Amino acid sequence: MLTISFITVGKFWAGAEWANWGNNKKAQLRATIRTFVVIPYNDRIAEHYGAIIAHRKKNGVPISCADAWIAACARSYHIPLVTHNAKDFTNIPGLQVITANP
Repeated sequence: MLTISFITVGKFWAGAEWANWGNNKKAQLRATIRTFVVIPYNDRIAEHYGAIIAHRKKNGVPISCADAWIAACARSYHIPLVTHNAKDFTNIPGLQVITANP
């Protein structure tokens, strides 16, 4: 089962809007998103989000809000986070990061 966070879906749509995608490409994106299980917001994820933001800030390594939400979704469900931007997710206890670009 492949999962993506609700934040990732929003980032996909932001990219589509930024690139001025037409209706056909947007329909393809909609169809692609439906092939994933989308992790929705919940209170447990919000607690992980708060802990991740605080941990990174205390250690002098801030994290973007979007990346913190994505990490919180993965950590909350104990699933690995697959990314091409591993550096954005370093120093987060309890988060397993899988990448082809270390």
